[in-house]
Amino acid sequence: MPYPLLDQSRHLALAVLAATAVDEDCAAQLALRLGLPLLATGIDPANCASSDALVLVRGRTLSLQQTGKGAPGPVVVDFGSARVFHRSRFGASELLGKAVGRRKKSPLRVLDATAGVGRDAFVLADLGCEVDLCEREPVIAELLRAGLDCARSEGDPWLADVVQRMHLYAGDARQVSAAHMQSVDVIYLDPMFPPRDKSAAAKKEMALFQRLLEHATDPEDADTLLLWALQQETARVVVKRPTKASHLAGQVPSHSVRGKTVRYDVYVQHKIDRERACPDIR
Repeated sequence: MPYPLLDQSRHLALAVLAATAVDEDCAAQLALRLGLPLLATGIDPANCASSDALVLVRGRTLSLQQTGKGAPGPVVVDFGSARVFHRSRFGASELLGKAVGRRKKSPLRVLDATAGVGRDAFVLADLGCEVDLCEREPVIAELLRAGLDCARSEGDPWLADVVQRMHLYAGDARQVSAAHMQSVDVIYLDPMFPPRDKSAAAKKEMALFQRLLEHATDPEDADTLLLWALQQETARVVVKRPTKASHLAGQVPSHSVRGKTVRYDVYVQHKIDRERACPDIR
């Protein structure tokens, strides 16, 4: 049975829900931070008519759950999942590492200006990069924050080592301080585009995220973000694109690193400075 489609004609109506009575205090604090209504504990997401999706608080875990009968399961940021582990070790890591030029400096500092659920940032951190994750959509930023906290507390030494190189900035990358930008070697951009696989998980995640972001962005937002990135004093800017997509903002890259389904457009601006200091991101 296919899951119900989200109504694309209106903004996504969100609310916060505590999974159990133990989670109510954390849920109340989260609702206050996000400016969202807090629903009564015990409400069944399948029968919730007042919201399109719920931010569900269960212990340390936050998830985004579409409401309605037949809705797909929750979207959660889980850096310990087998999928993320596999992706960090094989395939994508080689292409992405080559695109950012990680062998030219250790550690390389990358500002991920469109962090999303942090998968590419995790790959870069696993490669040894220090990664600043910028996410301006508040709900997605909270999912990221919870995912990082859970990863730090899982007791997995490898996982803890990777996420300690991931630094969350809940806001627009263009608001990062000028002092911090002086320490950044690479700006990485991954504008959202339709999912490259046909799994239900990819479709549900993309549908929810597109709805979350649509009120805060316009069709030319990715272009303006690239133009901003190219004005920064970073060694290079890297943009992830579908293999056959046009270049963002009509800007032809210095070169591209190509895979089967995606390519990385690389804009080389100058050599990487090996001696940069690193002030706090804020």
